[in-house]
Amino acid sequence: MDASSNDISLDTCIAKADVAQAQLDMCSFQLKTLNDLSKELFESVDVDTILKNFLYNTTGNFGVIKGFLYLRGSNSDKDEHFVALGFDEADQDSLQKSGQYRLLSNNDKESIRGEANWESNLKRTFGFEMIFPFAVADRFQGLLGLGPKLMEPLFTAPEKEMLETMVNNLVVAIKNAHSFQKVLGLNQRLNDKNDQLEATLQELRASLKKVELLTNIKENLSKFVPMTVSNMIEASPEGALPDSKEQDLSVLFLDIGGYTKLCEKFDSTKVNEIVEKHFSVFMDAIHNHNGDVNETAGDGLMVLFLNEDKQENALDAVQTALSIQKETRRIGRETYSLYRPLQIHMGIHSGKALVGATKFSSLTGSRWTYTARGSIVNVASRISTLAKGNNILISSETADRVQSYNAVKPFGKYKLKNVSAEVEVYKLLPRFRTRNSR
Repeated sequence: MDASSNDISLDTCIAKADVAQAQLDMCSFQLKTLNDLSKELFESVDVDTILKNFLYNTTGNFGVIKGFLYLRGSNSDKDEHFVALGFDEADQDSLQKSGQYRLLSNNDKESIRGEANWESNLKRTFGFEMIFPFAVADRFQGLLGLGPKLMEPLFTAPEKEMLETMVNNLVVAIKNAHSFQKVLGLNQRLNDKNDQLEATLQELRASLKKVELLTNIKENLSKFVPMTVSNMIEASPEGALPDSKEQDLSVLFLDIGGYTKLCEKFDSTKVNEIVEKHFSVFMDAIHNHNGDVNETAGDGLMVLFLNEDKQENALDAVQTALSIQKETRRIGRETYSLYRPLQIHMGIHSGKALVGATKFSSLTGSRWTYTARGSIVNVASRISTLAKGNNILISSETADRVQSYNAVKPFGKYKLKNVSAEVEVYKLLPRFRTRNSR
């Protein structure tokens, strides 16, 4: 073989080696590009972030001067995303509107026939070299636009194939992001349902508690057995209750002003409904502030507050009265068109009395009662008769205990029935400091 033949053979081998090297370089570039793209696309579940990462990666790897990505939800005008690189704000607005026009008119035959003109106009106006439409299942339609490259402005066939693979990865990343957002949404709805169920459960518990109180009042309004007695009986199944003893307490007397006129105006069923409506909030207030209903009448209550701490039992009593006053006014506003709002008169006195359970036995059975005996009860009852127009009146003993936490105002000195000395009375005003602030 002569020298010229050897040269030709060597040139052929070198050319093949160059082609193989170019192919190897292209494969290496593609693998690296896809690897870098995958890291950037799948590290986020935010669609806007995914689009930005894709556009930056694509323009960077291909050496593209400018580009844009537009994504539009097929079922929502508001579900759209747009990112651009290398354009000023005015051009970006124009690009986005062009993308909207293209995707909105995608099913229009006339628009399809004019698609080539639209694409040519977009390339000519903004200097694009490639417009690449794509779809994300039925959820989104998208457009990718890329300008010329810094080197070799035209995209080669392998680069276009590579770009198609990259767009497929973009579609998968968007699908994953929406699946993740859907899962988050389902999880949030589940949490909301759980919160609603918990709230409903709490409401049911509160309603059951209130129903129990209302049922107790309705079934035993005239023969109400204090909870203190019930607790004692449960604690002593054989009925061996402790003897009465002298202790400090506060006594609240309450009666409904205008009860007689109410009975004259309405039948007994309506009167009972009105009284029960008021008594239900009375019982809530009493229970919440550690009170114990000792006696009931058709239009009134006697309530004991037995906390061993003198100031605490007085504060429990006045806070109960203030709560009842507030709720009575609310009921009055709600039912003003049906009947004249009732007035609740309340009187409170604090001091020592003989307190304990008493068992009354007869042929019909036994009945327990829990009561306080002494002048404190009589004074509290007489003070309540002075309270007109929803006033809450308290004795000086009670005022001394609560005035650090509740506003009081002198009401005068009164000679009360069956009470030898004059009694100084105060009017209780709305609370101005909480007990927790002590």
